[in-house]
Amino acid sequence: MEGITVLMGTAAIIAFTHTLFGPDHYLPFIVMSKARKWSMWKTIWLTIACGVGHVGSSIILGVIGVAFGIGVNKLKIFEGTRGDLAAWSFIIFGFIYMVWGIYRAIKNKPHKHRHMHADGSIHVHEHTHRDEHDHTHKPNLTPWILFTIFVLGPCEPLIPILMYPAAELSIWGMVAVTSVFAIITIATMLTIVLLASFGIHLLPFGKLEKYTHAIAGGTIFMSGMAIVFLGL
Repeated sequence: MEGITVLMGTAAIIAFTHTLFGPDHYLPFIVMSKARKWSMWKTIWLTIACGVGHVGSSIILGVIGVAFGIGVNKLKIFEGTRGDLAAWSFIIFGFIYMVWGIYRAIKNKPHKHRHMHADGSIHVHEHTHRDEHDHTHKPNLTPWILFTIFVLGPCEPLIPILMYPAAELSIWGMVAVTSVFAIITIATMLTIVLLASFGIHLLPFGKLEKYTHAIAGGTIFMSGMAIVFLGL
């Protein structure tokens, strides 16, 4: 029990720091929530769903490894490959979304319409089509893309540092340690996302408002680059 208690404490610390110093765990939800005008509830459930997918994929892999006696080094190699795939998925998705955001902002520049009335007077009004585009009922694949990327992304420290050592002590110990890691990871993600989303919605973007999609895509793109080239 003492060993399990130590591992549970370690799991809580690792989960918190791993999430806090991994901006890819929360930045996508913060910027996409602002750009796509998600409600707070939608932001919450999507963050939780992606967190469950993120942690759950590594838990399933770890359970398979423990059950079939697969060496931890082999699983680490597989997890590393998954991590690279997820990072490059962030890069590709972020870049495409950024380019689309720039195109959208340029295309929807304010323009003027002149209307001549029967009495000969001319009325001029200026507007954009942004609001019309925002309210079209087209399928939104963005949440599904984010969920898929998070399922691909591994929790690198979970299997070698926590699951395998806990499994050597007891199966219930492994369940307890894994549960602590999952709960703290998702709770940390959700806390950061909610605090930052609340703050960013209060900021006056002004003329930058039309570039929020481009900014969101650029942020996700840079998050992926940070993972690949800085090891975050």
